[in-house]
Amino acid sequence: MIDFELTEAQQLLRQMLRDFALQEIAPGAMARDEAATFPHALIPPMAALKLFGIAIPEALGGGGMAAMETAIILEEIARVDGATALIVASHNALCLGHLYRFGNTDQKKRFVVPLAKGEKLGAWALTEPESGSDAAAMQTTAVRTTAVRKKGEWMINGSKQFITQGSTAGIYVILAKTDRNKASKGISAFVVERDTPGLVIGKVENKLGVRASDTAALHFDQLRIPSENLIGTLHHGFQDALQILDGGRIGIGAMAIGFARGALEDSIRYAGTRQQFGRSISAFQSTQSKLSDMATELEAARLLVYRAALLKDQNKSFHLAASEAKLFASELAMRATNQALQIHGGLGFMKEAEVERYFRDAKLCEIGEGSSEIQRMVIAKALLG
Repeated sequence: MIDFELTEAQQLLRQMLRDFALQEIAPGAMARDEAATFPHALIPPMAALKLFGIAIPEALGGGGMAAMETAIILEEIARVDGATALIVASHNALCLGHLYRFGNTDQKKRFVVPLAKGEKLGAWALTEPESGSDAAAMQTTAVRTTAVRKKGEWMINGSKQFITQGSTAGIYVILAKTDRNKASKGISAFVVERDTPGLVIGKVENKLGVRASDTAALHFDQLRIPSENLIGTLHHGFQDALQILDGGRIGIGAMAIGFARGALEDSIRYAGTRQQFGRSISAFQSTQSKLSDMATELEAARLLVYRAALLKDQNKSFHLAASEAKLFASELAMRATNQALQIHGGLGFMKEAEVERYFRDAKLCEIGEGSSEIQRMVIAKALLG
């Protein structure tokens, strides 16, 4: 049995993040989205709140919190700005999460500390032009070379695409083939610093949604790194990545809740003030039905996300729960934001309405950290054994 009631500390955290999001993040969110401007000015104040090391122990510069607190934080940020929520989510769950979980002591001191303190942003490079959901099709390679240093080096060649923080990160976790004959069991993970020769920042993408979040291509041209930059066990990078993605899916689910909540709250306000046929549109049964469905599904999605987060915090298996939460919450976000647009009518189709931005931002949740199709495969596999 899992208790979903928030503790007093969690309630205080939620209120603090809600106030911070409204006061510091919300102003300028629409302008940043329109111009696709990365929120550099927000990084220091968010770092001061430990938002770049939420679940990292305080001894390593983090906030010492857990998955449940991460979900609360991401919902509150996404409620006002999906792009900023994505920056926090991807940094914590992917690059930092991989290094903290599978890095050795020296790697944690060298890389986890500046990431957790927000001194550097992190990027996690898995996706390639020909390798999305099918990670075994990865073409980026890492080969050993002893030509320069006695201890040997790794030389990485290849490309990645759609990498969050691709052009703004200071530290990258890169997945590459280290044995071409072993498909997904021949992939390893490496940590690379931004100024390393051979790391080339490519095209910065012009996106439909979360536009103020940086998404870019990366190219590796004889990128040489020392042998100690291997993260975890050789050839075990993809298996490690799957565990990292499970945690990331909880974060995406929490973001989806934030979008759906924004759509619902804005729709309730608008429906109460918009007059048609001599009365508020909130008096129409069709509007009431939309709002009722949005509210009910929102609560169901939040419970699924909380369940997955609590299972993770209790060190229980959360693989299936994370996929269920991510699938339901992300598809709810699209339904809710679509209904919000309908309730707002012509205004909802205009850039001046925030529900238009929620709608565009929410679509990412059905794609990132494993598409809805992949989540259904994961769930079906669990059901069918």
